[in-house]
Amino acid sequence: MEFNKIIAVTGKPGLYEILSQTKTGVIVKSIVDGKRFPITATHNVSLLENIAIYTYEEEVPLARVFKNIAEKAEGKEAISHKESAAKLTEYFGEVLPDFDQERVYASNIKKVIQWYNTLAQANFDFSTLVEAEETTAEEA
Repeated sequence: MEFNKIIAVTGKPGLYEILSQTKTGVIVKSIVDGKRFPITATHNVSLLENIAIYTYEEEVPLARVFKNIAEKAEGKEAISHKESAAKLTEYFGEVLPDFDQERVYASNIKKVIQWYNTLAQANFDFSTLVEAEETTAEEA
């Protein structure tokens, strides 16, 4: 499972891995239950590798945030995304200390932690995230 092929689909729970492309969209597989189905151009799709979190200095790629959570949780699941907003914000502050608290809402934090836990349950190798990030930085 490659990070650059993982997407979130608006209106559908969970994360999906892109398997192949069709004329009208893409074929994806649910990371949660393994079911395959087509996603058409009418769906709003976000590649996780294109998502970033606001900090006071810069925008931090989601891959780096996941890597920080993985280090804190030792590669296992993090706290539940169903915790209170205060608890989630406190936890996120430990993972990404300078996140912009005015622009990053509790709902954003909840979604990031939920996505991380979904990937952790699927035994995603978070150590591959830093390598991909460093490769991109070296090419620039």
